[in-house]
Amino acid sequence: MHVVVLGAGMIGTTVVREVSHFAEITKVTVVDVRKEGIDKCLETAKSTKVQGQTAALATEEDIAAVLSNADLAIACLPHSLSLTAIKAAITSRCHLVDLVGSNFTEKNALSQQAMEAGIIIVPGCGVAPGITNFLAAQGIELLDEAEEAVMICGGIPRHPIPPLWYQVVFRLESVLGLYTKPALAIKNGEIVKLPPLTGLEKISFPEPVGECEMVNTDAHSTAFTLKDKVKNLYEKTVRYPGHWEKMKVLAELGFLDSEPIMFDGHPIVPRTFTESVLSPKLIGPSIEDITVVRVEVKGIKKGVPTKHSWELVDFYDHGRGITSMAKTTALPATVAAKWILQGKINETGIMPLENLIINERFQPFVDELNELGIQIKYNAVVESPA
Repeated sequence: MHVVVLGAGMIGTTVVREVSHFAEITKVTVVDVRKEGIDKCLETAKSTKVQGQTAALATEEDIAAVLSNADLAIACLPHSLSLTAIKAAITSRCHLVDLVGSNFTEKNALSQQAMEAGIIIVPGCGVAPGITNFLAAQGIELLDEAEEAVMICGGIPRHPIPPLWYQVVFRLESVLGLYTKPALAIKNGEIVKLPPLTGLEKISFPEPVGECEMVNTDAHSTAFTLKDKVKNLYEKTVRYPGHWEKMKVLAELGFLDSEPIMFDGHPIVPRTFTESVLSPKLIGPSIEDITVVRVEVKGIKKGVPTKHSWELVDFYDHGRGITSMAKTTALPATVAAKWILQGKINETGIMPLENLIINERFQPFVDELNELGIQIKYNAVVESPA
């Protein structure tokens, strides 16, 4: 089987190294516009299965050209290229696992075309969206009536420093997008849009994390796929105390606005200016990070109020030499890719993880993630008399 990995950044390199270990995969081609990125990826992978290819990845035609002889592709591309990659996969009749979960309605509109091409496309196949999605979906499946599902996730520094107690693991542009985009959620059975940076709450995780804060962020595909299965559903993003308050002040003052303003006779975009100012201040003294996940689903089972809860606290992976966020984002995609090639996932169309990794598939998928170092802990069912 031939797998193409689109993008040779931190996540793409992690994906390449992991899939090269799978016996089902005989050839891996990593594609990027930058030769230096490919060279670094090949050096890290250290596998004779892996080869590199430089190519433009700006258009559907560009991407389709590199997928023409592939059985499956894993897209580790910027958000702006996600829809383009999906269209290219359909044209090429190539299965696709995509790490990006945004623009689900636009992507889902292509589902029939993917079915006709005989392929499956799995969007948002990372940690959030990704792991959080199928944990919420499984919790709902375990209940007779699901009242509320809350998906909580955050990538935070192991050694935080002021003033924001945060450091960038990926691109600051993507982080600020999370902070400025209205948050899709389900409220009383209806899809709603919540203002960004709202719903501030405290939350605690086991040491060394301790007390944190979280706000509403986008629930991605689950707002659509789980709408008829749960009354209320929210996603929350975690940061250390004080971070959200400071970011909200910047937003209120217009520093995160996308509309150009005139400065000294020249148009500038406030958000772009803010990115330039903040970027050097968000490089910490250590690249060590922590990923925290908690998913709680409440409802009724056999007439009894019941809660299902899962938790993940993951640290920088010294064995692999990668950040926790890279690991927890990349590995779900690699397992999904392997399952597609093995025939364990045989649906066609556009299918996010919450539609795939439930019921009989749920525990085997979690077990495989555990074997790869992503330890998801299930907290026993909590029941109380009605």
